[in-house]
Amino acid sequence: MPHTPPVYEPVIDQHDTWLAVNPVQGCPKRCRYCYLEDLGLTGVKPAVLATPEETVEQLLAHRYYHPALVLALYTCTDALATPVTHAHLTALLDLLGASTVRNPVCIITKCAIPDDVVEAIARNRAAGLPILVYLSYSGLGPDIERGIDHTALRDNFPRLHAADIPVIHYWRPALPQNSTPAAIEHVMDLAVRYAACTVAVGTKVKPTAMDQITELWPALADADLDPRAADSVWPRPTWDWLHALPDRYAAHPLFQTNSCALAYVLGRGDRAGVWSTPTCLAANRCPTAQRDLCLRTVPHREPVTATQVEERLAKIGLPGLAFTLDAGTRTLHLGRPVPLRDRHNLAQILALTVRAPRDPQETYWQGRLTGAEPLIIDPRP
Repeated sequence: MPHTPPVYEPVIDQHDTWLAVNPVQGCPKRCRYCYLEDLGLTGVKPAVLATPEETVEQLLAHRYYHPALVLALYTCTDALATPVTHAHLTALLDLLGASTVRNPVCIITKCAIPDDVVEAIARNRAAGLPILVYLSYSGLGPDIERGIDHTALRDNFPRLHAADIPVIHYWRPALPQNSTPAAIEHVMDLAVRYAACTVAVGTKVKPTAMDQITELWPALADADLDPRAADSVWPRPTWDWLHALPDRYAAHPLFQTNSCALAYVLGRGDRAGVWSTPTCLAANRCPTAQRDLCLRTVPHREPVTATQVEERLAKIGLPGLAFTLDAGTRTLHLGRPVPLRDRHNLAQILALTVRAPRDPQETYWQGRLTGAEPLIIDPRP
């Protein structure tokens, strides 16, 4: 079968939780669930779209950039997968550390983290650049995460912990293949020893990825289901395990919203409209101190004004867009469809819930911030 020609995403792009920085795109690994597959960016040599110097320049000049945003580096590759991406990462970290940028920086990986990268993270953290590492580990095997050395991935946890580098355990995706209690607990028994918290986000299904996901999870082909409209999709055994958490994990913070995991690790209150919702109260296993922080900060945040909305709309290239603002509920309704990336940028910077008519051309998953709910799938008989 011929490979899909690559379709590159913007070097600087807004996702639902963070500002993505993607100067290198394409990954030699072939994880079967990867959202890059339909873009022709899996099983390929990574392409350098911007040098580290160009990346910092583009970041600071971009219409989406704001000092309060979290930056996620290399979400369209794994920066530890090849010598080229590895060298690009260390150079970019040093440039960011020497710059005026002090946004929190996230690195997400499934690959072994060599000593020089650990050292680059440590020296730039010491220089004042907040750097976190997401270790994406969910208990899936090499039949699904093709090309991943899972022993090296597990070894990252104690190595980063020993270097005093904050680790967030990224437990995703949730599939039938890793939904048994034994599979879950094999993963969690490691994570609780070394990670600051766990983020469990289920499976995300892009509008363009139905064939890809149903090959892995045939039950999702049921005509009565619409996994693309869900915030995330969960096997029933995983969902039930999360809601009847074994006692030995009770002290480990476990979040279903990545924004809350970041708020916890960064010592911030919620800005994503999660506080006091059913997800906050019933799904997230949030430490008491963090709940107290949100209680002290979220209800007392300064109201957003129409002028602030107008200024931000103009900044992101939407001057004069009609909107209505409910300052009491911090909800912004836009008068016409706009790309999700614009909506997410408004939401994160102004700490608003942003609603708008759905753009039929949208190829990114909708997410919880648009009002979508989880979809729970019962096992087949």
